[in-house]
Amino acid sequence: MVAFFGSGYEWLIVLVVALLLFSHRIPGMAKSLGSGIVEFKKGLKGDPDKKGQELPPPASGESVSQNPQHDQQQDSAKPG
Repeated sequence: MVAFFGSGYEWLIVLVVALLLFSHRIPGMAKSLGSGIVEFKKGLKGDPDKKGQELPPPASGESVSQNPQHDQQQDSAKPG
């Protein structure tokens, strides 16, 4: 099998056959790859539209905690 793919002509034939079989899919794959790269770069830079936005303050009576396990312990200790 290795001897069959030894010279460049065989690779050229395989490339032409693959191009004929998959030529209609190449533009769509290239477009998807390009949009994926653009989205990846946006993710690395951060979205400039969302930089100034912050979360709204919590509604009255709600507490904001960084430790949800602590909140669960407090909820179970409350009479009710």
